[in-house]
Amino acid sequence: MLHPIESRTTSPAAAARLLERRPAVRPQPPGGPATTVTTTAEDNPWHTGAACRRDEVGLFFAPSKEPTAARLSREEQAKQVCARCPVLLECREHALAQPEPYGVWGGLTAAERRVVLARRRRRDAELREAARAAVPRRRIAG
Repeated sequence: MLHPIESRTTSPAAAARLLERRPAVRPQPPGGPATTVTTTAEDNPWHTGAACRRDEVGLFFAPSKEPTAARLSREEQAKQVCARCPVLLECREHALAQPEPYGVWGGLTAAERRVVLARRRRRDAELREAARAAVPRRRIAG
């Protein structure tokens, strides 16, 4: 089964990125054609140490029309896998940099990642504003 850590794209259906030199079928959204991809472990070496490589992708991505209680339980199980992962921070930063809109990545759900990204944007804006205010303005005598 394919794992979220192996994805290079933003769709849960495209979470089929392989780390070895062998072709695989990359699932597409419903109604879309499947494609074949070949990638190497050298593309992202941090993937090789991921704890989720041994777990089912269904644990990290929601099936369609999943009841809320089942989703919360599944996400908690996925987060437990992430909690023991040696590459948790690398995975999280990957998901935030992409940004990955689906699934549990780096111990965070999609909603939690949106909050982190919003906080980062707000912090960056505040830092830019503070830097602008700290630069003395030169007056040109006229």
